[in-house]
Amino acid sequence: MTTSLTSPPKKEFQSFHNFPIVSDLDNFKADIAFLGIPFGDPYSMGEASNDQCNAPTHIRRYCERALRGLDRYDFDIGGTLLNGEDVKVVDCGDVIGEAKDVAGNHDRSEKAVRKVLASGAMPIILGGDHAIPIPVFRALENHGPITLVQVDAHIDWRDVFHGVSYGLSSVIRRASEMKHIKEIFQIGLRSAGSARPEEVQAAIDYGANLITDIELQEIGMKAILERIPDGQNYYLTIDADGVDPTIMPAVAGPAPGGVNYSQMRTLIQGLVKKGKVLGMDIVEITPAKDVNGITAITAGRFICNLIGTAVRAGYFKK
Repeated sequence: MTTSLTSPPKKEFQSFHNFPIVSDLDNFKADIAFLGIPFGDPYSMGEASNDQCNAPTHIRRYCERALRGLDRYDFDIGGTLLNGEDVKVVDCGDVIGEAKDVAGNHDRSEKAVRKVLASGAMPIILGGDHAIPIPVFRALENHGPITLVQVDAHIDWRDVFHGVSYGLSSVIRRASEMKHIKEIFQIGLRSAGSARPEEVQAAIDYGANLITDIELQEIGMKAILERIPDGQNYYLTIDADGVDPTIMPAVAGPAPGGVNYSQMRTLIQGLVKKGKVLGMDIVEITPAKDVNGITAITAGRFICNLIGTAVRAGYFKK
């Protein structure tokens, strides 16, 4: 008998942690569903298929570095990811984009998210630029009132930017116009982006809670969490440029400072425990700029904290 001297080449993950892939969105049930939304509403043709559209695949590819295995002990959550419970997690792939129908990207994304919600699953959305939460917010219209929590360096309150109303600089302005979106908390604001004084005033007039990075670092994330009302439905949108660039460097608009990993862990776990997190997205990752995959790994860690904490909070008890 000959002893084998080789093994098959390592197979990269196609789905997040090789969770089952669902292609028929009309016929599935799940507790948690991953969905990639690569394409939003770009400001130019050059942005229609920029590198951020590759981020859903990039995050999946590095998920093993975020969590070595479903049987491994995770010290952030106090055990294995699913804690031995019967929790069904699936990956629904990516929403198809059409180069000749850019406006239709939002419509297709909204339809896909509605089908995920109809399955009973918590959506975990992998972007894409920061325009992609707009159709997600629309799909959540029957789950309000919703407290929207944003981590971002920028406030994203432009009404129109470069002739586009549904782009990445307008995402929170559009959210504020939806009746089911109530309180808005914007965490980690710093440096300068597309906002002018009038956009900041519009956010203040709405009643948005603008929390600068300076304030966050002075008082800490636990104090911020105490401001967010208990017992609400929450949606968390994470722009990677809102996070400390030492752990999420692969972004188009980096700025010094930002929310660090322990603060993000406190925020995610705190929201899960104080109410109901309906879903989460991670956007604005630029894979070509990622150093050793650390941005994708960090995104994976945020996801693990969400899933692991939600499991332990009883979100998916049958």
